[in-house]
Amino acid sequence: MKKLSVCILFGGISPEHEVSLRSAESVLNNIDHSKYNVFPVGITKEGDWILYMGKDYSKLPTGEWKSCPENRRAAISPVRGQGLLSFEGDCVVRERIDVVFPVLHGENGEDGAMQGLLQMAGIPYVGSHVAASAAAMDKTLTKLIVDHVGVPQAAWQLVRRGELENRMENTLDSLELRFRYPMFVKPAGTGSSVGVTKAGDREKLRGALLTAAEFDEKILVEEFIHGREIEVAVMGNENPVASICGEIDSGAEFYDYDAKYITDTSTAYIPARIPADVEETVREAAVKVYSAIGCQGLSRVDFFVTFEENRVVFNEINTLPGFTSISMYPKLFAASGIPYSQLIDELIRLALEAFR
Repeated sequence: MKKLSVCILFGGISPEHEVSLRSAESVLNNIDHSKYNVFPVGITKEGDWILYMGKDYSKLPTGEWKSCPENRRAAISPVRGQGLLSFEGDCVVRERIDVVFPVLHGENGEDGAMQGLLQMAGIPYVGSHVAASAAAMDKTLTKLIVDHVGVPQAAWQLVRRGELENRMENTLDSLELRFRYPMFVKPAGTGSSVGVTKAGDREKLRGALLTAAEFDEKILVEEFIHGREIEVAVMGNENPVASICGEIDSGAEFYDYDAKYITDTSTAYIPARIPADVEETVREAAVKVYSAIGCQGLSRVDFFVTFEENRVVFNEINTLPGFTSISMYPKLFAASGIPYSQLIDELIRLALEAFR
């Protein structure tokens, strides 16, 4: 049986570049190389595409992968049938690619941009297509869709960068009329809690808005929900399924970037410490949000469950969630009976199914 050729894309021009390197390391170490011809292609922060010819994937997080002497400059051609192009001196080497796994997070990887290129190239790829990727990446668009399907979520307000430049005090007044402190302030189009701040007073709110504005023109301000942080892994195309629920105890003020990827303060509970009927409500809501946005392949859907009433409140959805060794998405499906390497097989199968 002919091996499938799989291109693993990683890195990218994104604030989440380093997370992608760690995710790709785990995917490359867990993918069954006996089943697939694997082509790891890294995108540097400067936008260079490199076909990594080394076999030591531990060099990805350190950045050493870029210095492998056998590396080649590379590109995926938008011309159908061209596949992966790599360059040896004046020669162009063409490789057939059956499926791409874009292990990319955030801007230029998860927002529909890469999906558009792959769609034009006619290459199947893991994850949601262009429209769903864009809608899930922009938290304000996600909020509108979730409102429409009636899944409860935190109250929110959109602020634009221009308002901070011209009407900062009026903006602060408006937010204080709408919400109590603390408030959460997020760039609309980042993941991994990049640029997210919990603001407990007016001056911290001012700083939080300015921080979020460094990452996006659109800023989301939300009411604070006092509850457990619950995550669900969803997989599928027309008939998606949800994993068991996991719970994050951040060990910090909230589950920020450092708690997710750098420090060891957070603790994951799988299964989550919630009643069985509440877990079923969360899983049903996760599939409802996933389907409403039009997701395919995979997503991680995050919720709060309030301490007082066990009320389920939607937080956000990630269409290309972290795949590091400590990431919740693969851990949740492993706990649901699908180990990491089998999960990769299933995601590749779903990618091919969605392209038919």
